[in-house]
Amino acid sequence: MGVSTDHHLALAAWQKEQSSKQLLLSDFRRQMLPAYGAMQTNESSPVFRYAKRAYFIIDKTGTVKFVKVMDNPLDLLDPAEVLKTVKASAS
Repeated sequence: MGVSTDHHLALAAWQKEQSSKQLLLSDFRRQMLPAYGAMQTNESSPVFRYAKRAYFIIDKTGTVKFVKVMDNPLDLLDPAEVLKTVKASAS
């Protein structure tokens, strides 16, 4: 499952364009971000509240197995790091 701050209609359009079956949730009002430490608030910025790029792996029991919140929203997580964590949590 993915969570995005994009509007649900934008997510639906993206899914259709990509032929994606990935479950995507919209946190357009940014209500969930603070609970996960994934929101930046900066009064001097033109964008007062924005999402940090964040990665979470949560198992079927609801246990958080992996958290990575990037300081720079343009940074991406190395896919090998995510795959390693997923494999470790599956065993």
